[in-house]
Amino acid sequence: MAAAPEWLTHDYIKHALRVHYKDAKLNIVQFELNPALGPGENYGGVLTRVRVRFTLAQQPEKELLQYLIVKTSLDDDELSKELMAPYDIYNREMNIYEEVLPKLNELLKEIGEFEPLFPTAIFVDRKRMAIIFEDLGMANYVMADRIKRLDKDHAHLILRKLAKMHASSAVLNERNSGSLEKYDRGFFNRYTNAYSGYFVGGLLAAARWMSQEPECAQYGQKLFELAPHYMDIGRKCFAPLSESVNVLAHGDVWTNNVMVKYDPDTGRPVDIVLIDFQYSFWGSPTIDLHHFFNTSLREPLRREEQSTLIEFYHRIFRDILNKLNYKENPIPSLHQFQLQAEQKRFFAMHSAVVVQPVMINEDSTDASFNALMNDDERGIRFKNRLYNNPVVQQNLKALMPVFDKKGLLEINQCC
Repeated sequence: MAAAPEWLTHDYIKHALRVHYKDAKLNIVQFELNPALGPGENYGGVLTRVRVRFTLAQQPEKELLQYLIVKTSLDDDELSKELMAPYDIYNREMNIYEEVLPKLNELLKEIGEFEPLFPTAIFVDRKRMAIIFEDLGMANYVMADRIKRLDKDHAHLILRKLAKMHASSAVLNERNSGSLEKYDRGFFNRYTNAYSGYFVGGLLAAARWMSQEPECAQYGQKLFELAPHYMDIGRKCFAPLSESVNVLAHGDVWTNNVMVKYDPDTGRPVDIVLIDFQYSFWGSPTIDLHHFFNTSLREPLRREEQSTLIEFYHRIFRDILNKLNYKENPIPSLHQFQLQAEQKRFFAMHSAVVVQPVMINEDSTDASFNALMNDDERGIRFKNRLYNNPVVQQNLKALMPVFDKKGLLEINQCC
């Protein structure tokens, strides 16, 4: 379990709160730190929960209680830091929280959409690579169970918010002369192959497991052959579509990157908030859909109802674009949008074969960003262990024939 950084102190939080409240005399009465997540729950940063009692200058006798989440960069070894550097995930997320998300909220307010899509960052520290948020847990938002995954009610809430984010980002980019197109470092990008240890390493681990299963051996062989071409295919898949509506994609939509509020009486989800924008990028909105469907949906929802879920998303996406008077490119019909999803379906295969086994892993042995990213003995051992999960095995046995028939295991596929 990652510990809070040493600099995350009483005085640091006091400074952050003084800036946020514009009160140079704010005083902290009580201060407490606790890890927000355990091993294997998050690979993109260290999350620390802060409980703080403080007073303001205008009412020094009145104590206020606030709960915060502090997100800081991973303090891993030098090799892992070097691998992460080309993605620039911490600066990107800080830029998006400061410069992009507030503008998306303002655009949506133009058309009467006031529901929150994202948490509010109360303090951004570029020197320390840290962002401080109000703890959504105090508003009864929680993470859903990543092992059980999500049903249709959850999916509809997430797709509704995602469609609004996507559509408003397309409009913001149109109105601001391409300002979002600089975000071109998604998981696969033209600048680096740094994540090949994770992506190709995971593919090879899947191939090793499949090669030992008679019903999957033919697919394992195809994955071995696919491995040298994998990063190139991924880059083609992540390229924006010409003369189409591209968006600022979230980039990493899965169970742990949304917070859910539940009805206390029925237990049904009633709202969600999108979090974690480290891998946001400019490209096709269908990339987010493939990633979400193939990391986070329960079975058989994932296998049987993706077209229906895409139709649900598309209706909201099109509606928001029309209301905001988007004109830059033709708004796709449902048929055209479904075809775009097929063009990008490589990422569905990637998300199912390589990413979901990490997301639903229950064995925390060796579970760290280092093991995920590297192809040393520890990294290989960790990735091999992911495919011992009976749920992963069952899912892949059902999905590999589908991916094979769609040509997604071929070395000459074109996204």
